[in-house]
Amino acid sequence: MSMETIYLAIPLAPLLGAIIAGLFGKSIGRVGAHTVTILGVGISFVLSLVVLKRIAIDGGAPFNGSVYTWLVSDGVKFEIGFLVDNLTALMMTVVTFVSLMVHIYTIGYMADDDHNWPAHSKAGAPSSYQRFFSYIALFTFSMLMLVMSNNFLQLFFGWEAVGLVSYLLIGFWYTRPTAIYANLKAFLVNRVGDFGFLLGIGGIYAFFNSMDYATVFAAAPALVGTTMEIFSGAEWQVITVICIFLFIGAMGKSAQVPLHVWLPDSMEGPTPISALIHAATMVTAGIFMVARMSPLFELSTTALTFVMIIGAITALFMGFLGIVQNDIKRVIAYSTLSQLGYMTVALGVSAYAAGIFHLMTHAFFKALLFLGAGSVIMAMHHDQDIRNMGGLRKYMPVTWITMMIGSLALIGTPFFAGFYSKDTIIEAVHHSQLPGAGLVYWMVLFGVFITALYSFRLYFLVFHGKPRMDNHIREHLHESPWVVTVPLVLLAIPSVIAGYWIDPVVFGDYFDGVIYVDPANDVLSEVGAQYHGPVSFVLHAFGSSTIYLAIAGVATAWYIYIKNPAIAGNVQQRFRGIYRLLINKYYADDFNDVVFAGGARSFGRLLWRIGDVLIIDGLMVNGSARVVGWVAGVVRHIQSGYLYHYAFSMIIGLLLLIGWFVFLSGASA
Repeated sequence: MSMETIYLAIPLAPLLGAIIAGLFGKSIGRVGAHTVTILGVGISFVLSLVVLKRIAIDGGAPFNGSVYTWLVSDGVKFEIGFLVDNLTALMMTVVTFVSLMVHIYTIGYMADDDHNWPAHSKAGAPSSYQRFFSYIALFTFSMLMLVMSNNFLQLFFGWEAVGLVSYLLIGFWYTRPTAIYANLKAFLVNRVGDFGFLLGIGGIYAFFNSMDYATVFAAAPALVGTTMEIFSGAEWQVITVICIFLFIGAMGKSAQVPLHVWLPDSMEGPTPISALIHAATMVTAGIFMVARMSPLFELSTTALTFVMIIGAITALFMGFLGIVQNDIKRVIAYSTLSQLGYMTVALGVSAYAAGIFHLMTHAFFKALLFLGAGSVIMAMHHDQDIRNMGGLRKYMPVTWITMMIGSLALIGTPFFAGFYSKDTIIEAVHHSQLPGAGLVYWMVLFGVFITALYSFRLYFLVFHGKPRMDNHIREHLHESPWVVTVPLVLLAIPSVIAGYWIDPVVFGDYFDGVIYVDPANDVLSEVGAQYHGPVSFVLHAFGSSTIYLAIAGVATAWYIYIKNPAIAGNVQQRFRGIYRLLINKYYADDFNDVVFAGGARSFGRLLWRIGDVLIIDGLMVNGSARVVGWVAGVVRHIQSGYLYHYAFSMIIGLLLLIGWFVFLSGASA
């Protein structure tokens, strides 16, 4: 099999599985649906490993070619094509592996799902089980098309495709009003980000006259110094404007403040899709895109600073919200927001390799945490409130140990994957010379304590302490079936060992020729000068504060929620104002509802009253009808039906006409 065939097969295999499960789900049944989709994603994963070995390990040449030309306009080609290099190979492997684990897990999680299509649906429509497998396979295809693209057209296709499928999956249980609200919210918030993304792509087309990555990147340095006037009298660097618009798109997809509000509500979807969205697809798209666009972002210090500040705000302030959440999935969701902030900070300080490395490690342990939470939810008969749990350790040993591994990786415990990626980012920020980097360093550093606090608050309340569930649930508690626990174990392995790839990926030459970093911004080379292996990296960390902050966070969580639980209530009462601020999520949703949603509705009503009621109905439709009625009322008096009336009118008209001609003749004489 040629490499070009392999590249085509990687995205098409899950697409074929999605089509078969979606169109023929009723015929092939549940077993057929999950078999064909798992087989498709499994093939994609195996082939991704082949590509990773050939390009990243064996040093094979990257592939950059067109599959077909979609459109030619004024000499500009709009193509569907693939760019397969080290970055692509890494992303493909992570996406397909996590997706494969989610597919297998879904067999157990969705086994009892009874949300079927409405009775009026067409004959042959699949049940919700087949439909769900079709959607998640389609999600995988969409993300693969995004990361494999070699041009902005295909990037935008994949970008919108993951948004569409996430809409379908977040609102999968469409009989729930909260699910419909959540998927509509996700769709609308992402439309805001995508508007900026489209403006960025439009700027690329306008100034580069090309959609091809390689062409744009090669021509970008010549555009430095070129300005444009957005507001009267204000000159902006074109590169800065394009990069900021592109990043606004990333803010929507990767849920950065203030476009973060959709991600916690995405928990309304089934747990497998929560894992897929938060770990390998959708939210990682923005991080990948900025890393891919490094040749553009490196030309604008302003854009990099903007990216860094937005990431720092997200990393710290979304972490605070995780402390007060009681829904097990929402705690992990706010953890995702915070960790995405760390990745974004890495991009802002030009530590792209560290950001992508954290994306990879985070994908493993965040998928593990979400799927572990789903295992707990199944055991708790779908009660997601951690205040109703406790003591699950003895009932669910596999879930307990795997979630402990995921939590330790998340907080950056030495020798776990998250330690190497997160500490590298923090050290990179420490070496950055960007304006505001000093403050950002303290923000991401304090975030370590916050991460440990909310992570182990969840862990202790769920698995330790006294059981707080009712007797009926307690009597039926048991470990989840093997289709649930096997993916947990398989995800736990890279959550521990993936950090040891830091040498080639972050400090080696893995991204040479793939990610461009201006030598003046190369903070990773400064961090790498102090790197002497993974063990030495851990020993060096004991001389900094990150490990001690993580330990302090765990100790604080243990003391408050296990040793002396009364403290939590006392703190909540003493700091009621801060608690209300956090539990209301900084009132961001209220602000959006009142200002944006409410303002849009008010503006729409105003336009309706002016345009529809006043102009269209009032003047054009009803007004014209009234005019016709008035004219008809006047004219009908003329139509009397008497012949002498008509003869008299004709004589009067004739006299007026003769008089008019006589008047004109006299005037001309």
